[in-house]
Amino acid sequence: MKFAAIADVHGNRPALEAVLADIAGLGIEEVVNLGDHVSGPLEAAATADLLMARGFPSIRGDQDRILLELWQAGGSARSDFRQLERRHFDWLASLPATLMYKERVLLCHASPTSDAAFWLDAVASDGGVRASPIAAIEADAEGIDAELILCGHTHIPRVVRLRDGRLVVNPGSVGLPGYDGKLPVPYVVEVGTPHACYAIVEHAAGSWSATIRYVPYDNAAMAALARRKGMASWASAIATGWVS
Repeated sequence: MKFAAIADVHGNRPALEAVLADIAGLGIEEVVNLGDHVSGPLEAAATADLLMARGFPSIRGDQDRILLELWQAGGSARSDFRQLERRHFDWLASLPATLMYKERVLLCHASPTSDAAFWLDAVASDGGVRASPIAAIEADAEGIDAELILCGHTHIPRVVRLRDGRLVVNPGSVGLPGYDGKLPVPYVVEVGTPHACYAIVEHAAGSWSATIRYVPYDNAAMAALARRKGMASWASAIATGWVS
């Protein structure tokens, strides 16, 4: 069994198109999608249209949930919200928070128990973002009957083998290689490359393995769009892989 995992597209349709072309070029037909599909200042509606047309097994991320909450509350002035139509919100509302794929693989956005928690990485008190201790990772995987767990949210590609043999994979972000946050303390995530990122996972000889792939695309155009929308940190991250 071999398939691709994508996450955190964040409305970056050109990055998504480049990743899907790379996947097709490798002859891989199956793709799963781990959420945060459209949020941000880029091309929310066009990205949703492409994902809806492709019909990948998909789950809802925390930013998708927030967009739905704004819709249910009656509206928002956010750029992404104003691009979306009722059919896009209906699609987001149809997505589950987690999904068991082919009875062997758990799809979750951030962790098996939360759509907004850092899991394979953690924010330290000094604002640094570092790999989580294995014991902390295993605690959130306790009781999960899956050979492979796929997560996103942090935008940091990471492959972790639990001590019981299960594999946890974060495929990184298709559309946003860096961002800044405020909680629990101010922090910055910077992957250090502007390329779109995804993972290929494979089960062979009784074990799961994963490969992280980086794909170039016309990131300059998306950086310029983010800059025009007043999102300087997004513009920098998309242009260079660094927030500043």
